[in-house]
Amino acid sequence: MSLEITLHDQTFQLHSSGACYWVEQDVILLADVHLGKSAHFRKHGMAVPSQADDNEYDKLNAVIEEFKPARLWFLGDLFHSYQNAEWHFFEQWVRMQSIEIVLVMGNHDVIGKEHFQMLGIKTVDQIQMGSFFLTHHPAEVDGHFNIAGHIHPAVKLTGVGRQRMKIPCFFCTESGMILRAFGDFTGTYALKPKKGNRIFACVENEVIELA
Repeated sequence: MSLEITLHDQTFQLHSSGACYWVEQDVILLADVHLGKSAHFRKHGMAVPSQADDNEYDKLNAVIEEFKPARLWFLGDLFHSYQNAEWHFFEQWVRMQSIEIVLVMGNHDVIGKEHFQMLGIKTVDQIQMGSFFLTHHPAEVDGHFNIAGHIHPAVKLTGVGRQRMKIPCFFCTESGMILRAFGDFTGTYALKPKKGNRIFACVENEVIELA
């Protein structure tokens, strides 16, 4: 389910769910979970099954169980909007965790920082670890490799019979990596690869590097 790659002498395991395990730091990186988005859709009359809310927690539990990290860092857009019933499920889930949780604030993170801090979750605008610079919005910082989310990256593929599909991916440039969106109801944005980019497509339960 995961593919191991090396970026700037550091080891990362890319998981098909969108999770990224940074081996040397013993931390899972996630972006764009958008908890509560399915409830937001239902509130506006869209037919989204109620079990969709549980799926995000099942995925979170699965990647924590697989990698057994010391830390979990959310790179923005953990919640889709303001507090709703989803917040109570999140509180229960957090209380069951024994690992450090940090939230890099994203543009959708409008819930007050004090609510996260009351749960023991540290909130920051960015994280710097050596030459790595972690943010929600992709950024270029001289001498640093940026890891971010926000874009919900995907790549368009065309088959021999002119079939077309858009596949979520991890998107790497010389200066950074954009994580696949972890949430199921986030949508995707197709990026056009340039020479030197590396594309890691998430196909079913696999991560495959595309030529």
